[in-house]
Amino acid sequence: MAKRQIFYSFHYANDVMRVQQIRNIGMLEDNSPVSPNEWEKIKRSGDREIEKWIDDNMKYRSCVVVLIGTETASRTWVQYEIKKAWVDGKGLLGIYIHNIRDPRTGICRKGANPFAQFELNGKNFADIVPCYDPNPWNAYNDIRNNLEDWIEDAIRIRSIY
Repeated sequence: MAKRQIFYSFHYANDVMRVQQIRNIGMLEDNSPVSPNEWEKIKRSGDREIEKWIDDNMKYRSCVVVLIGTETASRTWVQYEIKKAWVDGKGLLGIYIHNIRDPRTGICRKGANPFAQFELNGKNFADIVPCYDPNPWNAYNDIRNNLEDWIEDAIRIRSIY
């Protein structure tokens, strides 16, 4: 099977070190991480430029994986990415990353489900979009061993709606 092209959605400031570990799994083709300097430049250019960057980077992806840390659900751009993924018909799923060890800060508190704040035809997105909470004792390997299947399931689920 060809590698899926993935867009990762996450809270940059809090979770970039955890996210980098997941990107390094290497089973998937994903967008190259933006450098901190480049991200600051994009942010300074204003909301329209941020939207354009997200739109351009999400364009040819088959699935959006929301990597959920402590504050991810409250982030404006994560919310934008969730809405855009759904409207564009992309697979969508969440993975809690609080048990992935950040070399600077260790593990963190589990965040809220970011899909719980959206509805589709009266049904809460949290009941539609799969959200995985990897084994706390071996979160990295749980993600590594299951990520491809989770993505395929998300794409299948999205095709139903």
